[in-house]
Amino acid sequence: MHILFVIDPLPGLKAYKDSSVAMMHALVGRGHTLSVTLQDELFIDQGIVKCTATRIELVEGADLHGHAWWRDVAPANDAELGQFDAIIMRKDPPFDMEYVYATHMLEYAEAQGARVFNSGAGIRNHPEKLAITEFSEFTAPTLVTRNMKRLREFHANHQDVIVKPLDGMGGTGIFRLQPVEPNLGAILETLTNDGSRSIMAQRYIPDIVNGDKRILIIGGEAVPYSLARIPLAGETRGNLAAGGRGVAQPLTAHDLEIAQAIGPKLAERGLILVGLDVIGDYITEINVTSPTCFVEITEQTGFDVAARFATALEEAVGI
Repeated sequence: MHILFVIDPLPGLKAYKDSSVAMMHALVGRGHTLSVTLQDELFIDQGIVKCTATRIELVEGADLHGHAWWRDVAPANDAELGQFDAIIMRKDPPFDMEYVYATHMLEYAEAQGARVFNSGAGIRNHPEKLAITEFSEFTAPTLVTRNMKRLREFHANHQDVIVKPLDGMGGTGIFRLQPVEPNLGAILETLTNDGSRSIMAQRYIPDIVNGDKRILIIGGEAVPYSLARIPLAGETRGNLAAGGRGVAQPLTAHDLEIAQAIGPKLAERGLILVGLDVIGDYITEINVTSPTCFVEITEQTGFDVAARFATALEEAVGI
């Protein structure tokens, strides 16, 4: 296959631990060809969705801590998205309006014959924080609102609460509001932009000390290991970007129950790759934009996550 990655600029990737790069290596190992494009290089010309794509090859034996792990094979050229056998959307958030427009273009491209994973509509219709509300049987008490009175009442009822923006990633903007919080008003005013922006409030889950588990679902089926992102001492957030330590561990029976309830439903909606964030018995996010942790799980367990993804992609395309 000739596979197009819609991705962030390659020089900015930390190739030694980047899940997209792991995907690339697995796909090249199976004989597939790669091209890359940026979100801002997607465009519509006379109704046809196109991009400016650059064909690349991976440099065998390259140091993945450097920037010489790939090379361009041919000059960038404009191409219809439908010309590629598969398109992998791996652009990181922010999920702003430009991201939304990109999902529309990918959806239009699918109508023109392109095969997109994750699909444009699937990504757009499953905002990563809000998507958990469809599966309330697996969530801790959760409130989404920009109403200050409701947020204060939620805090008063549950005493220990996590509040976070709906569009953050990597743990940015997350606050823990304990029973006595002298800055309660200031925090809520800041996160809601004085009541003009909705946020999420969740009852604090003490099991965070044991890690915020990332469960990967590929083609509707769970990878048998999660990566528990364990917070630094005194830190509320387990995100690796916030200093958390990743420890791979087998899925628990309850982890598997959650994955089996959610995974097939999302796969039917064009979401070939999903990352569930689970703390204790509760799901806290459903990541569909660019789920990570491939490399950490593979290095610690020997289970080749990228190979599983490559197999699922080939099955989805029909080869």
